[in-house]
Amino acid sequence: MRAASGLPFDDIRNLLSGLPGPDKERWVKTRDEAAARAWPVAAFGRLAPMAEWLAAWQAEGPMVLRPLLAVFASTHGAAARGLAPAGEPDTQKQVELMAAGGAPVNQIALEIGMGLKVFDLALDMPTPDIGEEDALDEPACAATMAFGMEAIAGGADLLCLGAVGSGNRAVAAALAAALFGGRAEDWLEGLTPDIAEPAKALVEAALARTQEGNDPLELLRKLGGREMAAIAGAILAARYQRIPVLLDGFVSTAAAAVLFKANPRALDHCMAAHSAGPAHDRLLKELGLKPVLNYAIEAEHGLGAALAASQLKQAVAIVQQTAPREDGNN
Repeated sequence: MRAASGLPFDDIRNLLSGLPGPDKERWVKTRDEAAARAWPVAAFGRLAPMAEWLAAWQAEGPMVLRPLLAVFASTHGAAARGLAPAGEPDTQKQVELMAAGGAPVNQIALEIGMGLKVFDLALDMPTPDIGEEDALDEPACAATMAFGMEAIAGGADLLCLGAVGSGNRAVAAALAAALFGGRAEDWLEGLTPDIAEPAKALVEAALARTQEGNDPLELLRKLGGREMAAIAGAILAARYQRIPVLLDGFVSTAAAAVLFKANPRALDHCMAAHSAGPAHDRLLKELGLKPVLNYAIEAEHGLGAALAASQLKQAVAIVQQTAPREDGNN
């Protein structure tokens, strides 16, 4: 038993220690429904297991009728090191484009009837350069996680999580390296050389500064950004409200990894939407997650998750609407 200390992270740790499990009866029922179709269930490949997973983690289901994409936007002092890809709109511009319906993800959301919420996490107040000082103190990190928990206040049957923030790919690499070890370049593989060098310097400086600590929540506040704290909070809230989660890219997955290190069952209701490159594959392997898609999408703002949500919706349709097997038809 852990003695109560009254510290801001205590509530988060209590939530992590009491996570609800899957609905095994609904899981089996959906599996049986798939097996009762006119085609052998093996013909569906991974689609039937996806529908079963949805059923296990939803309050009702399986269904994808009210999918929601929550994108958390934050700014980082480390971005001044030159960590953003050439030609990528800055954080504020990306937020404006999504708000106006002009980002790539808006088009997919419109096509599949997905709700889209973009959360501005104090864009005018960048977190400090994590190579020099902590990103957040404990009260601010816990409060940001609590803010993320409110992302699903309006309800949803599937939550997709994305992130926007210039330089956050390198910040997430520092967090992943602190959580799982390895060299800085292991978590930066796939970045272009102009970004990889300053990113490596940032990750190495951040790791040197935090090498004595290994508490996941402490690493989140020291090395993560506001978007990562909010994503971690949203994942926790979704678990308790029985909403399955699709993690979009490397940044969202790094945020989720904090919860995994605190409780290895914390991501059972999560699925990786897609693979965003070698470092992301490395992280997914650590978490035991297999991506739904492999489209080599580098954008972190939810495009891959929206596409994967469409695949899940189709998986449910196949399991539920394919003609049933006739009596005596094997």
